[in-house]
Amino acid sequence: MTKLQWLVIILGVVLFCVLYFGLDTKSSKIKAIEKSRLLTTETTSVQNLLQEAKAKLAPEQTGIVLAIEQRLEQTTQDSLKVAMFKELSGAWYKLKYPEIAGFYAEEVATLEDTEAAWSIAGTTYALCVQQAKDEKIKSYCTQRAIQAFESASSINAANTQHKVNLALVYVENPPSENPMKGIQLLLDLNKTYPEDILVLLTLARQGIRTGQLDKATERLSKVLSIDTNNRDAFCLLSQIFEQQGKQAEAASYSEKCKNLSEQ
Repeated sequence: MTKLQWLVIILGVVLFCVLYFGLDTKSSKIKAIEKSRLLTTETTSVQNLLQEAKAKLAPEQTGIVLAIEQRLEQTTQDSLKVAMFKELSGAWYKLKYPEIAGFYAEEVATLEDTEAAWSIAGTTYALCVQQAKDEKIKSYCTQRAIQAFESASSINAANTQHKVNLALVYVENPPSENPMKGIQLLLDLNKTYPEDILVLLTLARQGIRTGQLDKATERLSKVLSIDTNNRDAFCLLSQIFEQQGKQAEAASYSEKCKNLSEQ
């Protein structure tokens, strides 16, 4: 055989092994590629965000951040780096910069690579998506939140919380080419998990938000058929009846909501 024929055979065997034995749902190599692609499409960078944020800090606030950064520079062990990243994330969150807090939470997730860590990173970025007034920052946080929730879901696909959170990011900042993407993801989840209380409650909240009160009431009634003491369902139904001018029903459900909140 020629060298070219041998090369084709070897490549074929390698490809067969990859397909047959499979890969992790999202291996570290794949995550690295995805992160690289993400960085090339981002509207800004964390370096720019840090520079802009630090310029606005008071001297004592700058001192707190710099002290942690200096300790981080002297740290080589991953476990100690995780502690420093968590400290920085918390510091920036208190300073009301969730975009930077999210970055350091993502650094923790990259090192730990756990479902919980990725979920925390995604949630922090999602808060940024909700709060950001600058479209550049909002876009940055949206892309990062999506990646984080997808990473969390790849580790535990059975946990619908990550899928719901991902859908809500799209609801909060929908792509221009598909403005209904977030709602469609929630509806698809509802088809797959018709009795998932979190999905039903989330769709009900979106229904209230968009004025689809009858549909929201239907979903909340289903929640109560599954969980007769679901506080969120009673509280939301109270809001719906209040909006509909049904004072007696609103008062009844409000009382149930209050009683369950005190338990």
